[in-house]
Amino acid sequence: MKHYKVGYLIGSLARESINRKLAGALIRLAPENLAFTEISFADLPLYSYDYDADFPPAARAFKAALKAVDALLFVTPEYNRSIPGGLKNAIDWASRPYGTNSFTHKPSAVIGCSPGAIGTAIAQQSLRSVLGFCNSPQMNAPEAYIQFTPGLITDDGEVTVPSTEKFLRHYMEEFHIFIARVLSVLPNDA
Repeated sequence: MKHYKVGYLIGSLARESINRKLAGALIRLAPENLAFTEISFADLPLYSYDYDADFPPAARAFKAALKAVDALLFVTPEYNRSIPGGLKNAIDWASRPYGTNSFTHKPSAVIGCSPGAIGTAIAQQSLRSVLGFCNSPQMNAPEAYIQFTPGLITDDGEVTVPSTEKFLRHYMEEFHIFIARVLSVLPNDA
């Protein structure tokens, strides 16, 4: 299969985020045909359409990073039954100004983990709604709601529970297939 560049966004800005650990595990388990780059949004100011005529350097760099990849992987926690404000802010920057939406035809997948039993199910649904509006084709199956327990993922990205490792490996294989399928029929003109 063809090689693809995947940008990944970690919804939490916390350095010790369990979702950062999950991202490390996903990269480790992904097919070798996928090359990953973290796309940070930590330096973005709060979005306002007042910036549309002249984006600040951090926003221009963010949009350039999105343009440089073939697909996007969102690894997000759940904050108050939705996505973190910083992630929503980043999506708002990427979708503006009108006519320059960075997500148009860009294949995406959404995953996340939480200590809670339902993982990040509600946050993922919230994010899917936003990405749908932004015209990003989304991998809808398999869904992945990961309950993070102490020791599930080591600091170097090793998954310690064999059934979870198998599931996450399958998830990334399916993402690779999804990217290939989408990009074979839709131009990536974002």
